[in-house]
Amino acid sequence: MKKLEIGQRAPEFCLPGVDGKDHALSQYKDKKVVVVMFTCNHCPYVQAYEDRLIAIQHDFAGKGVQLIAINANDAAGYPEDGFDNMVRRAQKKSYNFPYLRDETQRTARAYGAEYTPEAFVLNSRGELHYVGRVDDNWQNPDKAKFHNLRDAIEAVLAHKKVENPVTHAIGCTIKWRM
Repeated sequence: MKKLEIGQRAPEFCLPGVDGKDHALSQYKDKKVVVVMFTCNHCPYVQAYEDRLIAIQHDFAGKGVQLIAINANDAAGYPEDGFDNMVRRAQKKSYNFPYLRDETQRTARAYGAEYTPEAFVLNSRGELHYVGRVDDNWQNPDKAKFHNLRDAIEAVLAHKKVENPVTHAIGCTIKWRM
């Protein structure tokens, strides 16, 4: 599987959300930055980052940034990642961003996603400017030295080059269907 490369245009998708609506990447074309985040329910890394992702959406929403979370995990092997549990998780945590189900795993494959969580930061033209981790300390947000996702969002908003456009995502591997 080939990962989307910096500068490439992100593939379109249209996926069902926990809000009962379908969400397409193209419906966010008015945003200055879109963060496509591959995530899930069961991964302890995702759970550790959830509050940070909610804070990022809160902090940047007024600046034209939209985070979109996508769960592509195989729910047969990981029932906690099934759609009904996604709905419950989003409600419990009060997600302020769409949480979408990639049942076929086509979207995750098209992006070359490997981990949960893994961020893909796109500019207003849908071109990839950053892929990788949220920050460098999943266990303790106060001890993170590098806030890669926030820095990437700020660089794209300022029309500047992202300093470290590719980092290794810290998390669980996506659970592919057999």
